Parts: sequence; C-alpha cells; structure tokens
Amino acid sequence: MKHGRVTELPEDFYIPIPLDTNNITSLSPFLVPQDHLANSGTFYAMAVYMFFIFTVGTSINVLTIACTIQYKKLRSHLNFILVNLAVANLLVSCVGSFTGFSAFASRYFIFGPLACKIEGFMVTLGGMVSLWSLAVIAFERWLVICKPLGNFIFKPDHALACCVFTWVFALIASVPPLFGWSRYIPEGMQCSCGPDWYTTNNKYNNESYVMFLFCFCFAVPLGTIVFCYSQLLITLKMAAKAQAESASTQKAEKEVTRMVVLMVMGFLVCWLPYASFAVWVVNNRGQPFDLRLATIPSCFSKASAVYNPIIYIFFNKQFRSCIMKMLGMGGGEDEESSTHSSVTEVSKVGPA
Repeated sequence: MKHGRVTELPEDFYIPIPLDTNNITSLSPFLVPQDHLANSGTFYAMAVYMFFIFTVGTSINVLTIACTIQYKKLRSHLNFILVNLAVANLLVSCVGSFTGFSAFASRYFIFGPLACKIEGFMVTLGGMVSLWSLAVIAFERWLVICKPLGNFIFKPDHALACCVFTWVFALIASVPPLFGWSRYIPEGMQCSCGPDWYTTNNKYNNESYVMFLFCFCFAVPLGTIVFCYSQLLITLKMAAKAQAESASTQKAEKEVTRMVVLMVMGFLVCWLPYASFAVWVVNNRGQPFDLRLATIPSCFSKASAVYNPIIYIFFNKQFRSCIMKMLGMGGGEDEESSTHSSVTEVSKVGPA
C-alpha cells in the first residue's frame, strides 16, 4: 500500500500515513491493529509463516545442539562453528520468529516499545552471528582443503577464536542502534522490529548505519564466501583432472560443486533482499514503496534459521548419521565404521 507522506514519532516508530489522516496515535503499531497496511488475511498468513519458522527452526537447531552434546564424536573443533551457527539460528527463531508470530496474529506489535528494541537487537545479533559464521565456515574450508598456509593445522583454539570472532563482530554491528546510531523500530507491516532504514532523521544518522551494515556485514562476508569457495572449487577441479580415472574423485568434485552452489545461494536468499532493499530506500528517499514488500526481506532473513542447518548440518554425513540415530531412525550404515570416513571426507571435500 503506497502512501503520500511519511510522519514519524521521534523515538519509537514511524508510520506512513494516508493524506487524510492526522491522528498519529490512532495508528501506533504498539496500540492498535495495523489494518491500514494490509487486510487481516495477510497478517494471519504471515503469522502462520512465522509459526512454521519458529517450530521448525527451533526444533532443527535444538536437535543439532542436543546431538552434539550427546555424541562426543561430534565435538570436534571442525564442528564448533556449525554448533555456533545453530546457537545463532536458535536465537533468531526463538526471539524473532516467535515474537513475529504473536505480533502478526494480533496484527500489531503487542509487546510495546521496549520489547521492540530488545527483539530488534537480539534478532540482529543472532542474524549477524549467523552471517559471519557462514563466512568463517567458508574460510575454515579454504584453510583445511586448499592449504594456503602450507602445513598449518586448524586446531581447537583456532575454532574457538573463530566463534568468538563472530560474536564480537555481531555485537559491533547490532549494538549501535541502542546508543543512537540508527534505532530499532517496527518494520514492514509493523509486527517485527529491526534497524531503522526507512527514515532520514539526521538525529540517528540512519543512512550511514545502513551503508555500514551493507559494507561490513554483507559485502565483506559475501566476498569472503565467494573467494574461499571459488578457490575450493578450483582445487577440487585440479584434483579431479589429475585423477580423471578415479570415479570417487569425480563424484566428490560434483557433490562439492553442488554443495557450494547451495551455500552461496542460501546466503544470497537470506541477505540479498534485505541489503538491496535497504540500500534502495536509502538512495531513493521520498519514493513511495509498499510496506508489505518491506516485510519480505525480514522474512527471508528469519527463514535462514531453517535452511542454514539443512545445508550446513543435515548435509554433513557425520551430523546426519548421529541425528538419525538419536531419533531412533538408524543411520543406514554402521556408525562407528562410518564416522572416520565421514570425517575424512569432510576434511577433504567440505561439508559432505
């Protein structure tokens, strides 16, 4: 729904108001249903979607963490970053998706301004940890497989340092809106909260914060992922060419190529809509846009709590086998004899 002008309150929210509406309070996303933005069916459809992300995302990531606790063989330093990713995904699904479900079901942000800031911060923190974890996974694969540092061995201390790195950088990205550089407000259909990338309020310097996020939390991780996985593919293609008669090498090369494509596509599906829409809004101030469309980027980013573990964990033979065993479904192969081969394959060709 396009609107003719933007009216904003200084601290808690902004709302695009139709030209014939003068009572700002009557449209507050913290007080009344936002039926002026979309019909009830759209809100309820979003509530169903958020409930799906909450239940499935929470289940998958809790299962991943529980499986790692139960099976000592999964607690290798090469899997630390995958568990770190699961923790970040769990934060997004439990806080962001559950809050979104409750708000969309009520058709407004029922929890109030303070909860909006908390939710915006927590989801941004979890999202940034997830995003940087994907970059660190790519970097780790590059170090282990392509061996750019020669005989350098990736040790547990290195893995823990990488996990700490993701949280430090995530805090650097998510804390500023709490202290005046941008702010956390309801976004899209006003039922979930995130950084303010809509308004031009000079008090908050929103434009500079958006560009900071685009460069620091999108362009740099994406560049890292593309570089590392492209080097990985080159290395594997050279190995496949050198062993052209080896069926297993050719198969591994094809499997990893497919996996790399999935990883890069997953990253782009998660973050490209958010980054591109935010940058478009910043560079096209005054242009009307549909707030229902502004909700889509947030939905894609929250969905990463489901498809990230599917790509990075369920496609890992070692994790998949242990999860199936924990669920009583068996692994289809002898667990002890297959574990070493799975770890070896992961170290050679990536996530499996």
